[in-house]
Amino acid sequence: MEEGESRRSYWLPLLLLYLLYFIGTPVWVVVIMGLWYIGLLYLEDEGYLDRYGVSKMLGIVLMVRTTHGQRFLERISSRRAFWRGFGEFSIWLCLLAMLGVVTLLILSAISTVLAPPEEYLPASDLLLIPGVTSFVPFWWPVIALVFALVIHEYSHGIQARAHGMRVRSFGLLLAGPVPIGAFAEPQMHEMVRAPRRERIRLYAAGPSINIIATYVALIVLSAVASGFVASNPGVYATGIIADEGAEEAGLLPYEIITHIDGAEVPGNKEFSEQMEVLSSGDEAVFTVISHPDSNGDRAEREITVTLGDRYEYYVGLCGGESACVEETESLLIEMGVENGDSFLGVSGLRSSSSSVDYYSSILSGEDAVSQSALGAALTPLAMIGVPIQHDGQTMLLEERAMLETSGGAIASTLGTTGMLMLFDFLFWLVWINFLLGFANLIPMVPFDGGHIVKDGVHSVLSRLTSGIHPMRVELMAERISRMGNFLILFIVILPIMLPRLV
Repeated sequence: MEEGESRRSYWLPLLLLYLLYFIGTPVWVVVIMGLWYIGLLYLEDEGYLDRYGVSKMLGIVLMVRTTHGQRFLERISSRRAFWRGFGEFSIWLCLLAMLGVVTLLILSAISTVLAPPEEYLPASDLLLIPGVTSFVPFWWPVIALVFALVIHEYSHGIQARAHGMRVRSFGLLLAGPVPIGAFAEPQMHEMVRAPRRERIRLYAAGPSINIIATYVALIVLSAVASGFVASNPGVYATGIIADEGAEEAGLLPYEIITHIDGAEVPGNKEFSEQMEVLSSGDEAVFTVISHPDSNGDRAEREITVTLGDRYEYYVGLCGGESACVEETESLLIEMGVENGDSFLGVSGLRSSSSSVDYYSSILSGEDAVSQSALGAALTPLAMIGVPIQHDGQTMLLEERAMLETSGGAIASTLGTTGMLMLFDFLFWLVWINFLLGFANLIPMVPFDGGHIVKDGVHSVLSRLTSGIHPMRVELMAERISRMGNFLILFIVILPIMLPRLV
């Protein structure tokens, strides 16, 4: 070993690999990461990493830097007044979003303490790594992730230049072939000396651009969703209740009901209207489209159903327990359900285009103004659970097979398969940008939200303590920020750890 040469430590990367295995990461992923680490050691020893301006972090994470894009950065950030205004808007947007993030974290922690869930996501699923997390596939999420990371860090870079700070380089953090982060490297001494308000604008710019991208992508997703129609308009049930009319007539889950006694039922509204005409004990003829065969063709058939009694069915679920019966009867009265109301005997009734209708209604709802404003604000939050419920899919596979394009230039060019691919990409673009934007607003260092809070606390203390020495104010801000970090960390990990301890 040459004099001055540092001795390489293998403990940290080995510890990271063990932690990946310990939290439930598949063995094949750990093996690939181990081979990746060995490859990095070889490239480092041969000098390839230094030659191309690449460096390692935490042993197995590769920092790939580039100076490409600097000219474009100068051109796009030249309108400094505009970008400073955007930075100021970003601060208030991030503070509002941060309030929502903290509220959700506290509510999640409280609900976990009061009622720990019996089932919880495995630790490997908490990593949200494309291709590793069970409900996050690889290709579309990783493309969406690269896009989200690039605009996030480029937004930081634009704010740096708009406030006179130079940007040394941009780059991606890679763990194997998977991007796990990105970075923009301003000149550190310029950033440290910059006014705190300018630094807060810089930190807020990244999450805010992801939040904006979330809703832009959601609007485009809504437009794409409106290009789909059901190939066989009707309704289907995800479950058939035992010993009721549907089961006795031979109806199967995901078979499409298109007519009742000859009347079309293209959606839930029309289905309910036809069922209200009928009573328990009536016989009705249902026209049903079967599951696709090996060639993808569906057959039409008619089944005769003897309808049950909705009121008696729900009361019967109580098993004769008086308290349950009284409560159920009260609820049924509130719902307007009476003795003799017809009951098909199915659960999870949906229209055959309900998945895309949910998104297209953002632009084309009956009450377009109020429904779109409220729906667009809450839809990304609701979308988080969709891949979890559908094993990584953006909708039920059975319903996916019920869709076709409704026409139009783009739909005609792409076809049904191409439009579904575009739908998937936009879905994951919304999903990734939403999580990246809001996760970065967790008020804890090293997240952007933590830096915003740290500099914000210092600014507030400076105004409230004008007679105190600046260094003492700095120390107070550091202590408050540090205590806040520990508190938020506790709130974040509590819902994760508590179910595993009880």
